[in-house]
Amino acid sequence: MAMKYLEKYPRSTARGLWVIKPQWHVLKLFAKTVFHRPVTVLYPYEKEWVPDNYRGRPGLDFDKCVGCGMCARMCPTACIKIVDSEAADGKTVKRPQVNLGRCAMCGYCAEYCPVDAMTVTPEYELAEFTRFDLLYGPRRLAYDKTTEGMKVKLEVTLQSDIDNGNAERRVSVFSLDRPELTDAKCIGCKKCAKVCPVDAIQMVEKGTNEKTGKPILRPVIDEVKCISCSNCIDDCPKDALVMKEVL
Repeated sequence: MAMKYLEKYPRSTARGLWVIKPQWHVLKLFAKTVFHRPVTVLYPYEKEWVPDNYRGRPGLDFDKCVGCGMCARMCPTACIKIVDSEAADGKTVKRPQVNLGRCAMCGYCAEYCPVDAMTVTPEYELAEFTRFDLLYGPRRLAYDKTTEGMKVKLEVTLQSDIDNGNAERRVSVFSLDRPELTDAKCIGCKKCAKVCPVDAIQMVEKGTNEKTGKPILRPVIDEVKCISCSNCIDDCPKDALVMKEVL
């Protein structure tokens, strides 16, 4: 078999010199770096520049957060957990905790946050000695150098704008989509009002029940306060509330 190979590809001195070409490139690069700065970055003493919207670890504006849980529901790796935390006035509030050991740095939490409390940060050096140290609580998630570029906003183009020749207009879904009530299904349990993080739902009397004589309560949604977090929809025991999407 070897003899057939040698007969097909006879030994050639010129062909054997192919190895000189890569060596020549190495020597040229060596000569270039002797007199000029090397192309590598001397990490960790030097670091590459990263843009403001670089998808590093998540950040949190504690005071801006309303604890709606949208970030936890939208997280594809389930690394966000809503935990109890103490506010500045001593009250217990709900805030997100992030397990950076599972975080994919996708930025979905910042994109789907209706109040722009969750942001992306340019921090990527996150090595720790234990897995427990990778749990970033609400206070540890704070980032004091947050810029507008780190607030990843979820915006869409409406089909109506495309039809009207205004395809460049971008709008936030949280300012358009609103919960809608199916009155026949509602039992007036007040649960939607209790779980609303921004107090956008008020229970209003809509008459009196003929059988029991008790007032009939129905939720009224303040569209100015509503952030379309879907908490009322998820917690409604009778599926009386649905999200009315604006197309």
